[in-house]
Amino acid sequence: MRTKPRGFTLIELMLVMASIAILTAIALPIYSSFGDRARRAEGRAAAEQAAQLLERLYSRTNTYSTTLADAGIPASSASGRYTISVAAMAGDTIATSYVVTATPSGWSDSTCGNLTLSSTGQRGVSGTGSVTDCWQR
Repeated sequence: MRTKPRGFTLIELMLVMASIAILTAIALPIYSSFGDRARRAEGRAAAEQAAQLLERLYSRTNTYSTTLADAGIPASSASGRYTISVAAMAGDTIATSYVVTATPSGWSDSTCGNLTLSSTGQRGVSGTGSVTDCWQR
């Protein structure tokens, strides 16, 4: 009586490995872009929170401040992926205008770079991506 061999042939194993490699090559960039979008959402939220706190300070004191502690602004986002800074708008003073900048910390974002939000509501980026793409919800 002859027994039938069990197991997989080398060709079958190579086909499965090639299929897994192709699926990984497709899925990895997609997964990576979801991570970047989640990090950017944190940066946007931190910049918007800082702007809200600056507006609250302005309503109490009739001036803005570059000192984060004056407005109760944390120096970084919740997980520390962005650092927050405040400056006066170009050609203006901090008493009447501001620009909040969220700078990536511990990771690089060549697409959006630094996220900025001004007292006039103007949003900006320092990377190669568009403002619309980088500030989308």
